[in-house]
Order: sequence, then C-alpha cells, then structure tokens
Amino acid sequence: MGSGQVTDWQGKHVTVAGLGVSGVPAAKALHGLGAKVTVVNDGDDARAREQAAELEALGVTVRLGDGDTLPDSTELIVTAPGWKPDKPLFAAADAAGVPVWGDVELAWRLRKPGAADWLAVTGTNGKTTTVQMLASILEAAGLRTAAVGNIGVSLLDAVLGDEEYDVLAVELSSYQLHWAPSLRAHSAAVLNLAPDHLDWHGSMEAYAKDKGRIYEGNRVACVYNTADKATEDLVREADVEEGCRAIGFTLGTPGPSQLGVVEGLLVDRAFVENRQKNAQELAEVADVKPAAPHNVANALAAAALARAYGVPAGAVREGLRNFTPDAHRIAHVADVDGVAWVDDSKATNTHAAQASLAAYDSVVWIAGGLAKGATFDELVAEAAGRLRGAVLIGRDRALIREALARHAPEVPVVDLERTDTGAMLQAVQEARRLARPGDTVLLAPACASMDMFANYNKRGDAFAQAVRELGA
Repeated sequence: MGSGQVTDWQGKHVTVAGLGVSGVPAAKALHGLGAKVTVVNDGDDARAREQAAELEALGVTVRLGDGDTLPDSTELIVTAPGWKPDKPLFAAADAAGVPVWGDVELAWRLRKPGAADWLAVTGTNGKTTTVQMLASILEAAGLRTAAVGNIGVSLLDAVLGDEEYDVLAVELSSYQLHWAPSLRAHSAAVLNLAPDHLDWHGSMEAYAKDKGRIYEGNRVACVYNTADKATEDLVREADVEEGCRAIGFTLGTPGPSQLGVVEGLLVDRAFVENRQKNAQELAEVADVKPAAPHNVANALAAAALARAYGVPAGAVREGLRNFTPDAHRIAHVADVDGVAWVDDSKATNTHAAQASLAAYDSVVWIAGGLAKGATFDELVAEAAGRLRGAVLIGRDRALIREALARHAPEVPVVDLERTDTGAMLQAVQEARRLARPGDTVLLAPACASMDMFANYNKRGDAFAQAVRELGA
C-alpha cells in the first residue's frame, strides 16, 4: 500500500480506528469497496453501541472498549484524526509494518481519474471562514464546488458521491494533515501559526511540521501570511512542483507576488501581467463581512487561492459580497445605550482572542473557560491599552486574572465564581455596569467552553440571549 492509488480493495483487511464523524463513513466506504473491515473504538457508550449496530448490520466487525490492540491480519489502519500518534495501536502497527492513513488520506487515494482539484486551507484560526469565503468565490465564478474537510460535506462523500465537482475548497486540521502523507493540493494556504493542540502534537515544532505538510507537492501557489514569518518558513521548507510560487497576503500595501490592501481596496499584485508595476482591484474592504482586520486577512487568503485557480477579479468581489459568516464569529448582537455587544465565542484560544480584541478600540472583555494549557501574558500585554474592563468566567479564569494584574493593573476586573447556566447573564450585567457609550462588550473567551457549556455555540447563544434581555 505505497503512495499510488489502490484500485483493488477486495478482501483487504482494513482496521478503522474510531467511530464518530470520520470513522463511520470510512468503514462504510471501505466495506462498499469490498474490504474486510474491523472497527476498533476506545469507548463503549450508548452512542458507540448505536453506531456499531448500524455497521454490524452491513457486515462490518466492531470491537468496542479496546482501541489499543492491533487486530490480526490488518494490512492498513484508517484512523479518526483525533487519535494521538502515541497510541499503542500505532506503535503495534509500526512494529508490524502496517501503514496508517487518516480519513483525508483515504479520500485522496479514492479520488476518481480526472477528479476535482483541491484548494486546501489550514492555520490555527480562520480556517472555516476562509474555506467558506473561497467556496463562495468559486461559486461566483460559475464553478461546481463545495466547502469540505473539517467542515460541511465529508471529504469521502465528496470524493465518492455522484455529484461532480470542478474544484473543492478543503479545510484541514493539523490532526488530519498528520495522517495524510500523500496529499498533493493544487494550491494551499497556512493562515497563521500559534500554539494550539500541543498536548496532541507534543511540541510546537511537531505542530508546525504537520501544518506545513499542506504545501507538499503544491502545483501552482503556496499562500502564506506576511505578518506571520512561521508560515513563510513552512513554504521555504516545502518540496513543491517546479514553477509553484510563494504568494503572500498582507493587510498593508502588497509587493510583487502578494495580495494586500490599498486605500480601502483588496488588490492583487500576484496574478497580473507585469506584477512589478501593475495591481488588480479585487474588492472593497467593505465587501468583507465583518471587516475586522483578521477577517480581511482571511478574505485575502481566500482570494489568493481563487486567483491561483484562475478565477476572475469580478468573482472575488461577488463571492465576498455573497458570503455570510457562521454564527459566533465576531457577530454583532445588538447596540444597547450606545454600547456595541459582539459575540466571538469561537475565539477559543489566545491567538483568536488577540485578533478579536485588535478589532476594537475600547473593550469590556468577557473571557475565561478551559485554558488547554495556554498562557495569557502576551495576549493581555498587547490588549491592555484597549481594555475598559474585564469580566472573567469559567474554571481557568484565575490565569487571566493574574495576567491582568501583571500587565493591566489599572483595568477593573470582575471575577465570577458561579459556573451554573445563569453565570452568563450575570457576566453580561457586570459588563454593562463597566461599559460606557462608544465601548464594545466583547465575548472573546480565549478558552474552550466545555467547563460550563456543551460547546462554543451554546456559550455564544447564552451571551446573545442575555444581551437581548438587557435590550428588552
């Protein structure tokens, strides 16, 4: 099972590691191709048993409660992206010379001849928004496309389904890239790089290396962020096809082979005739919703990938205008008594919160939750001049409180101990007390939500509901 396509799956013994959103489709697809499939899963709860029953009805073998032992005669493992590389199952596979693929690798190998090109996006933050913007631009150009991968349509469904695509906008996480050694995109972007998921990767170096895999074998463009040198370093280290170009995006005036911003316009100096002298207007900053700096950067990255694919300038403008961002991403909830209330519950790490805080001049900040090993000194030091006040919630709020004491001692801080469902309403009431007309109250927690809420969506919903009660 080398790097080429596998055309005959009949009778091949494949172990699928993990049920869930990637494991179940992978098991079904492989079974449909004639492989002898065994699914192994750590958990043995009601949901797992339900999924197991569905697969067993098809003739797939499922082993619940033991994800560590390598089944006999396994020739290939297809793993869920979240499974850590140090699992005993993978050590056993390594010792037995059994290759390990992720669901993305499987989808890449199962493409039909003449299949759609992949335009791929990764980065610590902004992936989903950028991929959705890209799909909107490609659609505006009249191309058959879909936003797939870590969002929306499953990659396996896109590759094996009846719908024919010209090009796919593919969101890839660092986990997925780790398990996708032979992926070769038409063009790819790394939006930014900040410490995240280090408990999974083991080190920042390993995390960056996995992100950088997205550039391997690119044919046309490796898109990087000029404000984040680490992304440019990954381009330099990548082994790409001859003629593939490094294309930067910047919030400043672009140089040759870059996209950037000039006098409120998004402009292209990369995919134009005589790029030393010429620039092509693509859109207005006002066409980007919301026009916060980090979101304009997302739009430039999406535009760069679309232009690499040959999309005309007019489609970039139309695609950005047609695009509506997902909920809980710097979403304006309401204005109450001259104060703007903004929900960025999706800012679940410090890098995302930093970008969010930078979009506003005077902020009452609602933050806290599960820190996932993060530190907050750099974030607070950078935002200190913008903070009117802070309201802290969640389990690891003391870490943020201590950073505020060190770097913004004059900023008033309200520390809320309660973690019940009414905590967000109290946080909103405290924020209202601290805010003055012209301020923005910003929910940008810099932390995960699972200590108090089911997910970041529920956290954002609780915030929006509390704000609406204020307005009423």
